Amino acid sequence: MSETATLVPPRIRPRDAASLVLIDRTGAEPRVLMGKRHAKMKFVPDAFVFPGGKLDPDDLKARPATALTPAAGFGARTQALAMAAVRETFEETGLILAAPGDVGADSGPSWAHFLERGLAPRLDALSCLARAITPASSPIRFHARFFSAAAETLQGTLQGSGELEELDWYPLSEALRLPVIDVTEFVLREVLAGHGRPGHGETGRSRIPLFSYRNNRAVIRA
Repeated sequence: MSETATLVPPRIRPRDAASLVLIDRTGAEPRVLMGKRHAKMKFVPDAFVFPGGKLDPDDLKARPATALTPAAGFGARTQALAMAAVRETFEETGLILAAPGDVGADSGPSWAHFLERGLAPRLDALSCLARAITPASSPIRFHARFFSAAAETLQGTLQGSGELEELDWYPLSEALRLPVIDVTEFVLREVLAGHGRPGHGETGRSRIPLFSYRNNRAVIRA
């Protein structure tokens, strides 16, 4: 290699992550649960997001109370991501999407709360709204899956863990005016379009839309 050759940094492989879009449709306008990330966070600081986080190895071992429906997808990886969305939502908001069940003795510390209380995630209450992949130029990358569930399927009291500030139920029109990144706006508009309703499934859509980037420009593949 010549001394003048330019070294191209290797692309960072996206890490699996999942979010849970909780929707309250009991009023005149749907509301969604969102919170603001701390200013010191490395990834999208100060942005409003849905509860969620990275896939944990324990999510692959824990067992649900009920299985995924076709609206959410099939396969061990998809199930683990759905489990991650439920777990992260509980950790960040105090709200739990669960039914009596056994997550398994080998589910690990991430699932201790569920195991102790004889609860396991209700994956049958989930639909899948979208997928998104962070730009290749980003130093932190995720392949995120956005699941949705109705607010009435939840147990517990809303009480933030401190990870998300200003955690609250926001009407859709207000949520769209919050400081959000482009993919969050896309998911909000999917909710506005009516996707993610209980029993709605993915009628009229051949596959889950993917929000990604080409040459750092957003591309949506439906």
